[in-house]
Amino acid sequence: MKSPRAVRFAFQPLYSLHTGGVVAHEALARPGHGTVPELLTEARREGRLAEVDLGLAIAAVRQDETTLPLHLNLSARTLAAPAAMFDDLLAELGDTGRRTRDVVLEIGPPFAPLPAERALAGMRTLTELGFRLALDGLGRGDLPLNLLVEAPVDLVKLDRTVLRGLPDDPASVAVVEALLHYTNRTDTRLVATGVETDVQLDAVRGLGVRIAQGHLLAPPTAAGPAPALLTRGRAAAGPAPAQCVGDFLRPATTLPETATCDDVRELLAAADAPSGVIGVDELKRPRWSVDRTRFLVAVTGPYGHALHAKRPAARLADTPHTIEARAGAMEFLELVTDADWGRTGDDVVVVDEVGRCVGVVLVTEVVRGVAEAKVEAAAALNPLTRLPGSDTVARDVARRITIGEPFVAAWLDIDSFKTVNDTAGFAAGDDLIRELGGALTSLSGQLRRMRVSHVGGDDFLVVCDVDEIAAVAGALLDHRWTADGLPVTVSLATLVCASGAIRSYQEVSRLLAPLKKRAKAVPGSSWVLSRPGSDRVEVLRGIGTRGLQAAVG
Repeated sequence: MKSPRAVRFAFQPLYSLHTGGVVAHEALARPGHGTVPELLTEARREGRLAEVDLGLAIAAVRQDETTLPLHLNLSARTLAAPAAMFDDLLAELGDTGRRTRDVVLEIGPPFAPLPAERALAGMRTLTELGFRLALDGLGRGDLPLNLLVEAPVDLVKLDRTVLRGLPDDPASVAVVEALLHYTNRTDTRLVATGVETDVQLDAVRGLGVRIAQGHLLAPPTAAGPAPALLTRGRAAAGPAPAQCVGDFLRPATTLPETATCDDVRELLAAADAPSGVIGVDELKRPRWSVDRTRFLVAVTGPYGHALHAKRPAARLADTPHTIEARAGAMEFLELVTDADWGRTGDDVVVVDEVGRCVGVVLVTEVVRGVAEAKVEAAAALNPLTRLPGSDTVARDVARRITIGEPFVAAWLDIDSFKTVNDTAGFAAGDDLIRELGGALTSLSGQLRRMRVSHVGGDDFLVVCDVDEIAAVAGALLDHRWTADGLPVTVSLATLVCASGAIRSYQEVSRLLAPLKKRAKAVPGSSWVLSRPGSDRVEVLRGIGTRGLQAAVG
């Protein structure tokens, strides 16, 4: 499922006007020729609108380099597509380590061609798949009010055309205020898009808009050129273990929901007092939460004890912020971003799948953990190629071994690289490694199951499906590599691992080592192949063997 034209993507962040942090980013398609509306119009005329629409969404997932919640654009007409058409998108999300709850599908105009009943049915299907939804283009498109009222969405995106009248046009101010009232009553969020001036930013912040997007805050950033629907970064890097809320879990201090203010005060006045208390019902479901500072200020003030001591603690409590233990850290930060201004530091109650309290998490710990993970991920990238180290391939090999999935592990090496450096210079050598890394990254975009690591120097590791290795070898060995005009050859050693044939990543590494030596002994750019438990080595490429298979050993 792909677009008929070369498309790359730029990604524009959405900012919390509450915390100043990035809460998500939107993938914006950049066709090689023409515009996105022209591309979709052509697809609609050919009867391929849903196919192209979803193909663009898949390409955006492949090109995304971050772990932020991702916003993908869909035409309203695509809501009428059968659920099976979303299978490729779901598979791509799984391959890149994303969950559907971390993806927001922005449904955009035109809405009129699709009956509201079909649109709502399509939205319900997508929410059942786990996606979150947004309505895009409010104020510019033809969104019917009845669809706005009934749509199961989390976000409503206000078009830039409405912002142009802020803050001086009373009608524009009234529209924004009305939409804020609507979103507050329906537990959705309003996003101001196209913020381009400080005046607009001050206006939307002053009116109470929590999330904004626009060139003033950050322009769309290209993910890198892509000759077709290709990728950088995440698909090549492979899914790193995602942090979830459960990783930061602490024991909760709880009391029955009928507890009095005196009961809570006794807990919070102790020297080792917790930062808050959670009131739970008989099924351990959280009913209220108390923040230590706010509560003690209330009960220790003038007449505070007399007014509150024997009264239910719920009168001084807040509705608890809750999140499931399996939720991602970025989803947690989004919850905090959307909290009331005075409660962003409150403990967040973690619940299981049936809503029972299993603990709490502290906002500061999650923020610190996410920041540390980002630093570690950046540090793990090779500075020349921006490819990850061997851990990425090691994780994927371990995963495939665990589920009994056949795969090919490959070791790619530049021949006589020291001679290249000594002859053409280290700068030319660096350029060659960058070029090779870029080629591998592009391949990983075309072959969605392929993972790449740069293990240092001129060595690269690849793991892919068995039916993908021929394409990998062809792309790498058919290319004429040079370093400042000096012809360069490469060697590719591959190990085909059937289900159950290999026990560990360490065994893969041990078996590839002699294969690499055998490949480098073949003149020219070479490719050799073997299998665990076999002494047979097939020389598939090399001078005198191009296009042939010869057994040696």
